[in-house]
Amino acid sequence: MVPAQLYPTMTACIERHMNSDTAIILAAGLGTRMKSALPKAMHPIAGRPMLRHLLDSAEQVFGNIAVVIGPDMPMFADLASPHPTAIQQNRLGTAHAALAAAEHFGSGDVAILFADNPLIRPETLARLIRERRAQNAGLALMAMRPENPARYGRLVMDGHRIARIVEWADATEAERAIPLCNAGALCGPAAKILPWLRAIRADNAKGEYYLTDLVRLAAEAGDTVIAVEADEAELRGINSRAELAEAEAVVQTRLRRAALDNGATLIAPETVFFSHDTALGPDTVVQPHVVFGPGVTVDGPAEIRAFSHLEGCRVAPGAVIGPYARLRPGTRVGEGAHVGNFVELKATTLGAGAKANHLTYLGDATIGPRTNIGAGTITCNYDGFAKHRTEIGDAVFVGSNAVLVAPVSLGDGAFIAAGSVITKSVSPDAMAFARPRQSELAGGAERFRAARRETK
Repeated sequence: MVPAQLYPTMTACIERHMNSDTAIILAAGLGTRMKSALPKAMHPIAGRPMLRHLLDSAEQVFGNIAVVIGPDMPMFADLASPHPTAIQQNRLGTAHAALAAAEHFGSGDVAILFADNPLIRPETLARLIRERRAQNAGLALMAMRPENPARYGRLVMDGHRIARIVEWADATEAERAIPLCNAGALCGPAAKILPWLRAIRADNAKGEYYLTDLVRLAAEAGDTVIAVEADEAELRGINSRAELAEAEAVVQTRLRRAALDNGATLIAPETVFFSHDTALGPDTVVQPHVVFGPGVTVDGPAEIRAFSHLEGCRVAPGAVIGPYARLRPGTRVGEGAHVGNFVELKATTLGAGAKANHLTYLGDATIGPRTNIGAGTITCNYDGFAKHRTEIGDAVFVGSNAVLVAPVSLGDGAFIAAGSVITKSVSPDAMAFARPRQSELAGGAERFRAARRETK
């Protein structure tokens, strides 16, 4: 089975520069426009932080990776692992950030990437290095032609070479009309980029050291600077919640297409939302308005019906989930099992051919093959202090509206009467009743109504 993942295929043309090429990922920005206490690169796309998206691409191309973070970002060290991090103590611009990782540059090509450009494909990163080498350029920049160039820096070309980058605020009307825009990422030989970075001066209004000054320094050194174009969907920057939503839409489109290409059927693809690691087997059918959280594997053929939510679970072939079902982390649904409408499973194994078709909560439970769980059944798995398990054997019948108070076990073939509250284990093939005996008062209903009328 192939996951419906962000990068479903890798072409043979990708060159793996595993000896000396390095990616430096700049992730120290706070992202004030996100209006969030969470650092910008930690914001998730398809259930995974931006930084992790970019790391996964870079890991397929570069032999060495280092991540530049701020002094107040300890959570990034775990996210970047096993790659080293470097700390930019003072946020003095992008060139200053890159220099913070100077000890990790290595001896081959070094690519400087931005954590808020998380959607660059491995193929594109490999092409950036390959084209720089093919043209013997001192520097190669990623470039794009966005539908709305907005305030992106423009690339002023001299034939096939980049003459300079002009920022939107400093550009003339003619320069603002240039469709080719700087996407941020760049690469060049470490032996050249490092001294150029050290030569950059903060002689601008903000007093910051800008990475774009590398273009001027390369030109002054007599080196060629080239543009390597890619699609805006890959190179878009994310600086606001609106741009984060746009990036999510791009990734979801990729994931849906990957699922279809891998043999799944999506009845209404635009209504299905995937996580980055969702794996759907061939002939899995997904009805409209289904959400997959992280950690879901569906071994097709299976059917996920409308308005269901799955996370951290595995579904076996022949199973039917939903509509309106919820599978929570730790759940395993066996072959041919049914999980019906308004049924929730958490840390539960539902055996092959077992059924829980209506209005049921099963938490911290093991349920054997061919067992039937009646409507309204719940496992009381939490006593206010700890979780407890319910063990249900094979071919057990649990009647409607039963309450199973854990820890408790039901033996193979047991029969639980509807409406029972089970607090003790039930032997195999036994029938258990745990409810008051029904009694009847003849004429009692009419006497009750008469008394109520008189009171009113």
